[in-house]
Amino acid sequence: MNSLQNLRELMRRDRVFEFMLQKTGLEVDLSHGTILYLEDVSVSFDGFKAISDLNLYIDAGELRCIIGPNGAGKTTMMDIITGKTRPDSGSAFFGQNINLLQLSEAQIAQAGIGRKFQKPTVFEFHTVFENLELSMAGDKRVWPTFRARLDGAQQKRIGDVLEIIGLQESRNKYAGSLSHGQKQWLEIGMLLMQNPKLLLVDEPVAGMTHQEMERTAELLTSLAGEHTVVVVEHDMDFVRSIARKVTVLHQGSVLAEGSMDEVQNNRRVVEVYLGE
Repeated sequence: MNSLQNLRELMRRDRVFEFMLQKTGLEVDLSHGTILYLEDVSVSFDGFKAISDLNLYIDAGELRCIIGPNGAGKTTMMDIITGKTRPDSGSAFFGQNINLLQLSEAQIAQAGIGRKFQKPTVFEFHTVFENLELSMAGDKRVWPTFRARLDGAQQKRIGDVLEIIGLQESRNKYAGSLSHGQKQWLEIGMLLMQNPKLLLVDEPVAGMTHQEMERTAELLTSLAGEHTVVVVEHDMDFVRSIARKVTVLHQGSVLAEGSMDEVQNNRRVVEVYLGE
C-alpha cells in the first residue's frame, strides 16, 4: 500500500483504532451458582455509617426482595453494586471473577448489571419502539450509530421485549404519552435490551394503580430465572405478592432473611420495621 493509500486509510471517518475501544472482556463466572457477593462491606458519610459489615449473597436466577425502614442502607447498597459509591472496606464480586470495586460504572453496566431507578427516565419525545432501539446493546460510537440499520434479529429482539413488557400496542406511541406504570415497564424493557444478567429495581410500584401493580408483579416474576432480579420496595402487599426470599436491612446490615412468612414472624423485624 502506497503512502497516499495509507493516508486515506488513516483518515476514514468510520475508522476507530483499537486503542480507542473500551475493552472489558468481562464474562461473569456463575459456576458456583451465586451471582452477587457482598462481604463485610462498610461505608460512612460524614461520620454516619450507612452500610455496616454488610454480607449479602444473591443466587443466579433468583428474585430477591430487599426491605427495610428509611435509612436502612438500601439505596447505598445499590450504589455500591453499580459503582456509584465506593465502600470504605469489604469486597463486592459479580460472580466468581468480577471485582466490582475495580470497575467504573460504565464497565459494571457492560458486565451485565442494570439498574432501574424509582423515577422512570425514558426518552419522552421518542416512540416506545425508538426507546428500545436506542437502548439496544451494541456499538454506541457516533458513526456506527448514525449508519445503523436494524437487521431481522434486532427487529425480533425489540418485538420480544415489547411482548415481555406488554407494550406491543403502544409501540408507535410517544413515551411521554404513556401512563406512569407503562413508563416503568418501558424502562425495564430498555434495561432488557442491554441483556443484563442482574437487574436492580428500585421501588417499581410507587405511584401505580392496583392494576398496574398486578401487571408489574407478573412482569418481574416472569423475568426471574433468565435474569436475576433484586427488588427494593416499601409496599408490603406488593412484596408479599412476588417474594420468594426477603432480606431485611437495618442500620446498614442484614437484620433477617428468609421467606415472607419467616420475616413477618421475626420479632426483631416486627420491632424495627413491620410494627412501625
